Amino acid sequence: MNLYTCSIDLANEAKALAFAHAVSEWMGFLQSEGVIGHWRLFRRKLNLASDSHRDFILHIEVADLAQLDRAFRLSGSLDDHVATLYRAVNNLIAEEEFGLYRPFPDPERAERMALL
Repeated sequence: MNLYTCSIDLANEAKALAFAHAVSEWMGFLQSEGVIGHWRLFRRKLNLASDSHRDFILHIEVADLAQLDRAFRLSGSLDDHVATLYRAVNNLIAEEEFGLYRPFPDPERAERMALL
C-alpha cells in the first residue's frame, strides 16, 4: 500500500461542505473504477497548525505505482463525466501540495535487513 497525500487550501469563495461533497463524488468514482483504494479527507482542527500546514489533507491509498498511474490516466481522459467530477473539486482549490509515501520499512527492505 502506498499513500498519496494532498494538502489543500480552498479558494476564498469556496464552501468547505461543498468541497467535501465534491471530493466524495470524485473519490467515490475513482474507487468504483478500481484506480484507488480507501481515501479519507481531514480538516485542520481549531486552526492548530503551523503556516506550512494547509486546511485540508486528503489521503488516498493505492496498491502500487501501476494503480496510481491508472488513476492519473483516468483523471486525464477526455471523458465528459470524468472532467465534470474533476473540475467540481479542482475549481474550489486555491493551493495544493502532493506527496507519495510508502510503509517503512517496506517488505523488500525488511527482508534485506533480515539477511544481514
